[in-house]
Amino acid sequence: MTHRPVALISLTEPGRALAERLRALMPDAEHLHRPQPFQDTIRDRFLAGHRLILLCAVGIVVRTLGPALRDKYQDPAVLVLDEHGRFVVPILSGHEGGANEWARQVAEFLGAQPVITGAQRYTQPLLTAGLGCNRGCPLETLLALLDETLTCHGLQRSHLSALASIELKQDEAGLHALAAALGLPISFYPAATLNEYSDRLSRKSEIVFRETGCYGVAEAAALACAERLVRRDFPAELLIPKQKNADATLAIARIYGNRDA
Repeated sequence: MTHRPVALISLTEPGRALAERLRALMPDAEHLHRPQPFQDTIRDRFLAGHRLILLCAVGIVVRTLGPALRDKYQDPAVLVLDEHGRFVVPILSGHEGGANEWARQVAEFLGAQPVITGAQRYTQPLLTAGLGCNRGCPLETLLALLDETLTCHGLQRSHLSALASIELKQDEAGLHALAAALGLPISFYPAATLNEYSDRLSRKSEIVFRETGCYGVAEAAALACAERLVRRDFPAELLIPKQKNADATLAIARIYGNRDA
């Protein structure tokens, strides 16, 4: 999945501080503070397909983007936040562009209130488990790690939507047995695909890289799997970072949306 780039635009000092907080959620986002010329800069980003978060009054955004609007299928998602981060308002491409779900994600990160004004489509958090294991790891070991992790975080097996690992493990009987025991699909991704998530891992391991060709299996597989469950323009998040026992590793990712058919 490719993600549209994000631009954060602030106009005040509290807005600047809030934008920097949001960089923790969106580390690749561009932050523009009081850009000049203001309207041209914002319109250029918008027309180039950048998703926008503007930390200013809604009226400023409406007057700025009005002349650049095309339609809900082409326009990128746009959120407006007050400078203190109390409210998150999706104002463009709520459904088709994913702004409504993006607003919920941002609001949860900030502890803010999402203000969704459009007709609501029911969406839910979808959880995926990424796994790594030693050769010949038995089902009992995988289940023990999974159940211990879920219990510690107040989750149940039924909350999971899918499992994933690296292609190197696609012949592991224990992983297939786990998928069968849980009644879940399991996907196996090439190391090159998992490496696309290397900057989002809680820790990059050179040892794992030498052995597998990627810097982390469980976390990257969980994220890759989550982002393939739904079509969205914003990334999955790592809900539970890598957990491990003697023979296996596990991580859980979350994304909001409805499963693709």
